[in-house]
Amino acid sequence: MVREKTPSAQETFLQMAQAAGLRGRLLVTIGLLVLVRLGVFIPVPGINREVFGNLINSSSNASIVGFLDIFTGGGISALGIFALGILPFINASIIMQLLATAIPTLENLQKNEGEAGRRKISQITRYVALGGAIIQSFGITLGLLVSNGVIEKSILPIGGTVLALTAGSMFVMWISELITEKGIGNGASLLIFVNIVAVLPKTLGNTIEFAQSGGREEIAQVIVLLLVFLTMIVGIVFIQEGTRRIPIISARRQVGRRVYRERSNYLPLRLNQGGVMPIIFASSVLFLPAQLLVVLQGNEAIGDNLFTQVASRIAAAIQPGNWAYTVVYLVLILFFSYFYASLIVNPVDMSQNLKKMGASIPGIRPGKTTSAYLEKVLNRLTFLGAIFLGLVATIPTLVESAIPAGTTVFSGFGATSLLILVGVAIDTAKQIQTYVISQRYEGMVKQ
Repeated sequence: MVREKTPSAQETFLQMAQAAGLRGRLLVTIGLLVLVRLGVFIPVPGINREVFGNLINSSSNASIVGFLDIFTGGGISALGIFALGILPFINASIIMQLLATAIPTLENLQKNEGEAGRRKISQITRYVALGGAIIQSFGITLGLLVSNGVIEKSILPIGGTVLALTAGSMFVMWISELITEKGIGNGASLLIFVNIVAVLPKTLGNTIEFAQSGGREEIAQVIVLLLVFLTMIVGIVFIQEGTRRIPIISARRQVGRRVYRERSNYLPLRLNQGGVMPIIFASSVLFLPAQLLVVLQGNEAIGDNLFTQVASRIAAAIQPGNWAYTVVYLVLILFFSYFYASLIVNPVDMSQNLKKMGASIPGIRPGKTTSAYLEKVLNRLTFLGAIFLGLVATIPTLVESAIPAGTTVFSGFGATSLLILVGVAIDTAKQIQTYVISQRYEGMVKQ
C-alpha cells in the first residue's frame, strides 16, 4: 500500500491559490479583520482628545494603558468605538465554560444536545458578553469622569460613551463569529492576533531607535533580548506540536468472507491540548485588574474608603513586571490548561470508542482500566505542557526586568504576545492545510 505524503508548504500554497472556495474564505477573513482595525480608530463622540492624550501619557497610567493596548490593538489609547474589542466575549466564554462544569443543565446542553445545545449555549454566552461589555464600558466611562475636561458630566455624553463602547464590542463579537463560520481560523483568536500585530511597528521602531541612540552595551542588550525571543519561538513550536503517541492494536475481524488482520496504529495526545487558549484566557483574566486600576486611581467620585484602598492595592500588585503578576499568571495558565484539556479530551469517551472499534492498548484491559490509564497519561502531559507554557511565558519577562533595555525596547510587546502570535499562526496554518487536503480529496472523488 502506497502511503500518500503530506503536501509541502509550496504545494499547499499553490493549491490554496487555485482553490476558489479557500480564496473566498481568505478574502472574507482579511476584509473583516481590516474592518475591525478601522473601527478601532473611529473616535467615541464627546471626548476631549487633547486632555485624554495627556491623561494616558502620564507616568502613572502609561504602563497600564500599554498593557491594555496589547489585546485591543491600541484601542484603549485611541479610545475608538472598538476599544473593548473581543475581550468581553472571551471573558463570557470563560464564565460559561466554568458554569458548564458546575451546572448540570448547561453540561447536558453542551455534551448531549448536539448542535441545538451548542447554539443555545452560544446564545447565552452572547447575553453574558453583553452584560460584561456594559459593565466594562461603564467602568471606562467612570475612569474618564475622574479627570476634569475629558468628558462632560451630564447624562447624554456619559450614556453615549457607554452605548458606543458596548455596541462596538457586540459588533466585534459578531465579526468574530462570522470569521469562524465564513472565513478561516478561529475568529476571536485571529482578532487578538491582528491587534498584537498592530503593535509590532511601534515596537520595532522603539528597538531601532534605542539601538541607534545607544552604545555597544545597549546594542548587546537588544541582541540578547532578540535571541531570547527567538529561542522562545522554538519552544512555543515544540509545545504546540509535541504529541505522545500511545500504541493501539485493532483486533482481527471477519466481514463476510474477508478477514481483516490485526493492525497497529497509535493514538496521538497533544502535549498542550488547549493550544493558545490557556494563554488568551489567562491574559483576559489579568486584563480586568488593570482596567480596575485605571478606574480607581484618583477617582474622587468613588471615595477613599477601605474597599477602594484594598482593591487599588490588589489591582496594582497584579500588574506586568511585579512578582505577584508572574505567580498569578503561572497559576492561571496551569488552571486553564487542565480545564481546557478536560473539555477537549474525555478519557471515558475515548476508552468506549476504542472498545467499539475493537481496538485496545497493549497491556491495558479495555473499559475502566483503559480510561484510567488515558486519564493518567493526559494529566501528566497537561502538567508538563502547562509548565513549559508558563516558563516560556515568564522567562523573557524576567530577562526584560533584569536588562534595562527590556522595558524600553519591548514595551507593549512581551512573551504573552509572542505566544499568542505563534500559537494562532500555527493553528490557522493547520486549518488552511486541512481545508486544502479536503478539497483535493473531494476533487479526486468527483473525478
